[in-house]
Amino acid sequence: MKQLYPFLAYRPFLWLLLIVNILGTAYGYYWYDGQLEQTPSIFLAFVPDSPTASLFFVFVLIAFLWGKNWPLVEALAIVTLIKYGIWAVVMNLLVLAVTGDLGWLGWMLVGSHFAMAVQGLLYAPFYRIKWWHLAAAAVWTLHNDVIDYVFFMMPRYEVLNLYMQEIGYFTFWLSIASIFITWYFCVRPGSRQYDL
Repeated sequence: MKQLYPFLAYRPFLWLLLIVNILGTAYGYYWYDGQLEQTPSIFLAFVPDSPTASLFFVFVLIAFLWGKNWPLVEALAIVTLIKYGIWAVVMNLLVLAVTGDLGWLGWMLVGSHFAMAVQGLLYAPFYRIKWWHLAAAAVWTLHNDVIDYVFFMMPRYEVLNLYMQEIGYFTFWLSIASIFITWYFCVRPGSRQYDL
């Protein structure tokens, strides 16, 4: 595994990852277009969860290419990439379980969101997150859960409407798990760190 990290820091690979994440982020915001048109302006920042997570990572990659670390953005990126990457995989598999069909777009979402979670975690040794960066990311993430499941701004999966309470409960604990994972790999004393 240690041999992987020089490749992850390789500048052409960072550029490729940046391009892929910019395209994925743009598509993600497009995917939310219909919902955003009906969203009150006060909630707009909290509705497109996955594209905002990948947008945070876009800024992390830009900083890396400049030879810098932006720890607050890194904390927001890793927590939300893990959370929404796993969340979208689970939701799409739940759609498959409920309807018996997912379609190519659903499988594309499973693959791309799984990759989001993986890339957030793979770059953990390059982040320079302190406890207060993680605390700020935790507030953002848990506040987003309130917006989604108290004010009903969650991503729309019409076939899953009957399970909103269970999904909200799962999402809260997924947030807690993502925060803990970030602490373990980035903030915990003795966590592995590499330079770019």
